[in-house]
Amino acid sequence: MHRIFPEPDPTPLDDATLVDLYAPADRSRRCLRVNFVTSLDGAVTLAGYSEGLSSPADKRVFDLLRMVCDALIVAAGTLRHEGYGAIVLDERARAWRRDHGLAEHMPLVAVSRSLGLGPALPALTEAPTRPYVVTCEASPPSVRKSLAEVAEVIVCGDGDVDLAAARAALHERGLTQLLCEGGPQLLGGLTAADLVDDFCLTVSPLLAGAGPGRITAGLASPAPRRLGLRHILAEDDMLLLRYAR
Repeated sequence: MHRIFPEPDPTPLDDATLVDLYAPADRSRRCLRVNFVTSLDGAVTLAGYSEGLSSPADKRVFDLLRMVCDALIVAAGTLRHEGYGAIVLDERARAWRRDHGLAEHMPLVAVSRSLGLGPALPALTEAPTRPYVVTCEASPPSVRKSLAEVAEVIVCGDGDVDLAAARAALHERGLTQLLCEGGPQLLGGLTAADLVDDFCLTVSPLLAGAGPGRITAGLASPAPRRLGLRHILAEDDMLLLRYAR
């Protein structure tokens, strides 16, 4: 993997240089970053899963973004569909986090309006650090009570999850660097609420054709938000883009 913008350089990026490209320059500055992979024609999955769009370069950045974040946000539907298990970082990542004054593992934040994820979900029950579940008042109180045995439940909003309030609640808990891995409905909600500060997008050199959903879904945003291009990395025909406010 090498950089083609800014300052094109054919030299393969080592781990330290790659971390410098993605690690927060100021961890006290609150940031919500999203990370997605897409086909050339915008598909979010192949054969129903994002795995088919990925590559070693994409997975390298995927792991790095988890390493440098304070919390990982994922919609409950994505947790179920993609088969998330407990998110355990490897020793190299844990060592980096220790060296930078962070907890060895970042907590998972599951977002669910209806709480259909269940308290036995391995991503929650086997998590190395106590996870969070963000929901709203319309969710079943009995399910919130059972989930409270394995996670900290945060109620934000009445009939639907108030994502701005959820972000604020996580920041108040000291989780300033947030990373969202999807899915499309959650990204659509974050975009509509103008909560996305940093956008990492891997473009896979594939044409998926009609059928698969796109990386964002839900209600239309009231206004587009322009982000600035920070860098473009490449490996073979795969492009890794980073945009930010």
